[in-house]
Amino acid sequence: MSGSGGATDRATGDDVPADRLSVVRLRLDVSYDGTGFAGWARQPGQRTVQGTLEAALATILRLPADPAEAVRLTVAGRTDAGVHARGQVCSLDVD
Repeated sequence: MSGSGGATDRATGDDVPADRLSVVRLRLDVSYDGTGFAGWARQPGQRTVQGTLEAALATILRLPADPAEAVRLTVAGRTDAGVHARGQVCSLDVD
């Protein structure tokens, strides 16, 4: 435990504030056919893998549409438009 009432992140060694201790990091291994997507990264006005997954996860997790509380995926790589993926790793933090 750190002196701030939190804990230490084992991966980074950084202090984690006490109010973040209830957050769970979920790892997703995803595969997709990239046909019809403008790549991985969220882009305004474009159908992207990240945007589609984040919208679906918000529905599943019953999160409000408020952008401040939106699902935000972090990915271990990206794909270009039309590129397929198998076993791509992404993660999100949920309360």
